[in-house]
Amino acid sequence: MWPESAETPAPLRSGLTTGTCATACCVAAAQALFADQQMTTVSVTLPKGKIVELPIILYQPLDDSQLKKAIKTATIKDAGDDPDATHGATVFVELRLAAEKGVRFHAAEGVGTVTRTGLLLDVGEPAINPVPRKMMTEHLEGFAATYGYQGGFDVSVGVVNGEQIAQKTMNPRLGIVGGLSILGTTGIVRPFSCAAYIASIHQGIDVARSNKLTHLAATTGNASEDAIKRHYQLDDMALIEMGDFVGAVLKHIRKVEQAHSIQLHKLSLCGGFGKISKLAQHHMDLNSRVSSIDLGALAELAACLGASVELQARMSHANTSVEALAFALEEAIPLADAVCQQACDFARQYIPAHMALEVWAIDRKGRFVGFATDRQPKDSELKNGQESD
Repeated sequence: MWPESAETPAPLRSGLTTGTCATACCVAAAQALFADQQMTTVSVTLPKGKIVELPIILYQPLDDSQLKKAIKTATIKDAGDDPDATHGATVFVELRLAAEKGVRFHAAEGVGTVTRTGLLLDVGEPAINPVPRKMMTEHLEGFAATYGYQGGFDVSVGVVNGEQIAQKTMNPRLGIVGGLSILGTTGIVRPFSCAAYIASIHQGIDVARSNKLTHLAATTGNASEDAIKRHYQLDDMALIEMGDFVGAVLKHIRKVEQAHSIQLHKLSLCGGFGKISKLAQHHMDLNSRVSSIDLGALAELAACLGASVELQARMSHANTSVEALAFALEEAIPLADAVCQQACDFARQYIPAHMALEVWAIDRKGRFVGFATDRQPKDSELKNGQESD
């Protein structure tokens, strides 16, 4: 689950993807097999041409090593300052030379297998995404050309303890079983730009649509997911862990629903009151490094709902959005509902008209405090929503 973002910005360090790590292992293995060199550091060319260096921590001959046809190499993933579950993981490759031309990919221990439709890979394929496959293929083909090698390669990619690490990711929900995915589109992990995380959001939506689900719920964290799951008794596949990236959800749903046959009938957005207040102010990235809670705007909204001048002043000078909400509730001002309505109105600009849309806000105990929809809700929805804990 995506962690709640910090409120104090700080300089962040970029890292490298699991796809880049696997490519580095391929480079090291090929150098060992073709040139009999066991380099402690190897260079990898990323998709946009940048060259990076990675350390190699293991060279292990495999069963047919006496013929110099197979070797295992490994590196440690450095995700920089990104909150990545695979940071510090050992990524390894078992590279085998083969008579048959071409590059074939396999899942070694700790890398998952695709079991559901809707992903970039077919069911039954190892969860090694297209860009990492392309990177590894290009580097291996380069070695083949340099050394006049006419055969092919079998590449088995693994991650030590990958099956356990995968439980901290969205892979089980996406139908990737047995381990992690080997990811990357640029080769670089940019902290809190989180291309890999956004890609997982897109994959979650695609898998749900492909498996004929019609109601999705996108949430900002553990508490909001638990609340909306209890309320609707939703299948895990219907739950999209969007974290701060509400824009990734809205834009991707608009794209796929317009470009393909209609699948989704309803979207529920659920998050902490402060996060939802940012969406109400038209922010698509809810991270504190990008957007801030506007207490003045909350006070102005409360004024439209009948708040006294004194209450407006107290709200404007509150320490947090939760405290501002508490002040509003003291005067029975339905601030959270109004914030949800503003957020719903903004999100509607991205969501196709055929889909019902609703927004829920929770407090820090995971209780619903606000609700809005642009479709007439059933009485049971409002009643059950307010009683949920």
